[in-house]
Amino acid sequence: MLTLRNTPNLAGIEISGDYLDLDTLYLALHTIVGDEGEYDGYEGARLRVLGLCYDLRHAIQGDREVEFVPNGMDSDRMKFLELITPEKNLYYRCQVYYPEALFVTIALNDFIRLYAKKQAKSAPFPLLDKKNLWDSAIANVRLFQSQVINCVKEAVTEASFKRIMNLMHKDDPWTDGYATQYLDLLNIRYLNIGDREERAKALSTIVKRMVEQGKEYRQVEEEVRAMARQHNCSVEDISLVEDYPEVEW
Repeated sequence: MLTLRNTPNLAGIEISGDYLDLDTLYLALHTIVGDEGEYDGYEGARLRVLGLCYDLRHAIQGDREVEFVPNGMDSDRMKFLELITPEKNLYYRCQVYYPEALFVTIALNDFIRLYAKKQAKSAPFPLLDKKNLWDSAIANVRLFQSQVINCVKEAVTEASFKRIMNLMHKDDPWTDGYATQYLDLLNIRYLNIGDREERAKALSTIVKRMVEQGKEYRQVEEEVRAMARQHNCSVEDISLVEDYPEVEW
């Protein structure tokens, strides 16, 4: 079963599951975000989702962490079934920074709309018609999103959770043209908070800055676009100068 939980120091969210759990999520995310250049203006957000896919794929390959999880089998059941089988299943796991996880969760709303619109055969297009409500890729991505939100709910106070939910749904924030270098800045700033409780308190502020795209965001965006013009490259090719700190999850 796909499982998401807060890391001990609240640096991020841990994703764990067996091979099929993580592979199913990996394929669903890849399906939703489409091919390179398919959704004009969303390439920065798409690359962030693919960054999560990268970690999922490496987790499946055994390049991250593993754990053994009880599967309900015991000696009495083995005797009854006349089987000899392990009593635990192998689960793979990886982690994602908290601001990154929240950004990806928001961005996936955009990609679900774009994907559903692509699947639709009639116009005008209802947001999600009956056919798309049954789409397995959408269902698996929604499951992932819901588990991220459950982690947030467990990490913060009730009042903070309400603020975060309002921010994530306010004006239906879109990631079209988003300068994701600003997300790197938020990740680094959040990870440099050493205390777990202080990180929990900071989450609502992180989300506010992420979705409202205020003065600081606009400054980063202007600098990134100017640099891209100067070097005649895409905005996504520009990297933030600051380095990520060492993380104790």
